Amino acid sequence: MMDKIKIMIADDQELIRDSLSIVLGANADMEVTGLAGNGRELIELIEKGRKALPDVVLMDVRMPELDGVEATHAVKERWPQVRIIILTTFDDDEYVFNALKYGASGYLLKGVSVPELSAAIRTVAQGGAMINPGIVTKVVKFFNQMAQSSLTTSPEETMDAAVLGHTERNIALLVGRGLSNKEIAAKLSLSDGTIRNGLSSALSKLNLRDRTQLAIWAVQTGLANEEVHP
Repeated sequence: MMDKIKIMIADDQELIRDSLSIVLGANADMEVTGLAGNGRELIELIEKGRKALPDVVLMDVRMPELDGVEATHAVKERWPQVRIIILTTFDDDEYVFNALKYGASGYLLKGVSVPELSAAIRTVAQGGAMINPGIVTKVVKFFNQMAQSSLTTSPEETMDAAVLGHTERNIALLVGRGLSNKEIAAKLSLSDGTIRNGLSSALSKLNLRDRTQLAIWAVQTGLANEEVHP
């Protein structure tokens, strides 16, 4: 029997915390292991149970004491293996950018259905990224504005695509357009294994942490707007 996905929920509204706990706990493959009213409480919960870290944290954005963006930053610095999905009612470009920049694996609006949320948790628990389709365009637009502005970026974010091999470049380009591994494999006529290996190799060469950072990099550098090389 496979281990259940361990989930913690951080939200300053008790009704939302309890409701999410009930509906997600009804999934046979999920277990809610902790509820927190703000980012500071969440960090304390994880610290107390560090021998059994959560696989996924559902994180509200606007919370007292320590908000979701700063809590994401703190959690990913101390426990990088913990995946985080940001949940919010605020369709705010800056929150989207900062949450993803700090390592969130997903960003969903609170109006998402229970099946969609459950699917997102499974995707993220397996190492994937999940961004609500309704805000992908806004995220990409914001990243493009960042890339075209005078704001400085770190060397990792501005590293030239020339360091990538042919297949790695195409994979990074398509990740920047929001395609899944399966979609990339079909588009490039390659196996899923080849795509996974190419993705890992690209992340290593670019010194990036995960698929989300690669997507940000591909948009910021303009690679996502280029053509796929056959």
